[in-house]
Amino acid sequence: MEETSSLTNSIIQTINSIFQTLFSSIDDSIYQVLDDLVFINSDILNNSIFEKIFGINASNGLLVIANSLLIGFSLYYAIRLLYSYYMNLQIERPYQFIFKLLIFGIVMNCSFSLCKQFLELNSFISESIQSLGINIFDHEISFSELINQLNKILSLKEAEFNIFSFDGLLKGFISISLFNLIFSYSLRYVLIKLFALLTPFAILSLINQSSSWFFKTWLRTILSLLLQQSLVSLILLLLFSVNLSATDIFSKLLCIGGIYALIRANSYMRSLIGGISTDVSNHLNIGTNFLKSI
Repeated sequence: MEETSSLTNSIIQTINSIFQTLFSSIDDSIYQVLDDLVFINSDILNNSIFEKIFGINASNGLLVIANSLLIGFSLYYAIRLLYSYYMNLQIERPYQFIFKLLIFGIVMNCSFSLCKQFLELNSFISESIQSLGINIFDHEISFSELINQLNKILSLKEAEFNIFSFDGLLKGFISISLFNLIFSYSLRYVLIKLFALLTPFAILSLINQSSSWFFKTWLRTILSLLLQQSLVSLILLLLFSVNLSATDIFSKLLCIGGIYALIRANSYMRSLIGGISTDVSNHLNIGTNFLKSI
C-alpha cells in the first residue's frame, strides 16, 4: 500500500510539475503578443510591402485595377444609356452618374489614407476605455496585466500548484482559453488587413446601384472586426473591477464568466452588426467534418 501511495504521489507531482512549467511558459511569453494582436492602430498598415500591394497612388498596386474598373463602370453606364434611349427605359441621368463617378473616384484613390484614419479613430475609442481603467484602477488594462492579477490569487509555485484542485482547474481553463484567443485574434488581424485591401473596390461598388451591396457587406464586416477591440476593452474593464481574492470562490467564478465573454466577443459583435466569424475552433470543426466526409 505504501509503495502504491508513493507511486501515486510521484505521478501527481510529475503531472503538476509539467502543467506548472507549461502555464508559466505561456504566461511569460504569450500575453504581450495577445495585447499587440487585439489593440491595433494604423501601424499595421505601415509596411512597405503592404503599401506596394495596396498602391499609394493611382498608378500602382491594387489601385490600378480599381481605376481600370472605374473606366469599366463608365463604359457600362454608356451602354446602358444608349440602350435606355432605344428601349425607352428610365435610368439615372448622366450628370448624376458623372457626379458619383468623380466623388467616389476621388475617395477611392484616397482610400489608403482613409483606412489609416479609420484605424486611428477605432484605436482612440479603445484607448479611451483603457485610459478610464488606468484612472480608476491605477494599472494598465491589458491581457498581460490581467494575468499578473490572476496569478496573485492562483499560485504557480511548484510546491503549491495542484492541477487537480479548483484553482488548478481554473488556471488551466484560463490558460487554454486565452491561448485559443491567440489564434482567433491572429485571424482577425489578417482579416483586417485583407478588408483594408478591399477598400477601393468597396467604395467603387457604390457607383452602381446593383453592386452597392458589396460596400454594405464590407462595411458591416470591417466594423465588426474593428469594434471588437472596444468590446474587449470593456470586458477587461469589468474583469478588473472584480475584487479578486484567493479565498473568494464567487470572484473566481466571475473571472471565468469574463474570460468566456472574451472568447465570445466576436459572436456578440456579429449578433449586433453582422460580420464574419474569427472563432478558430469553429473553422477547425468544419475542416474536421469535411475530412470525415471524404
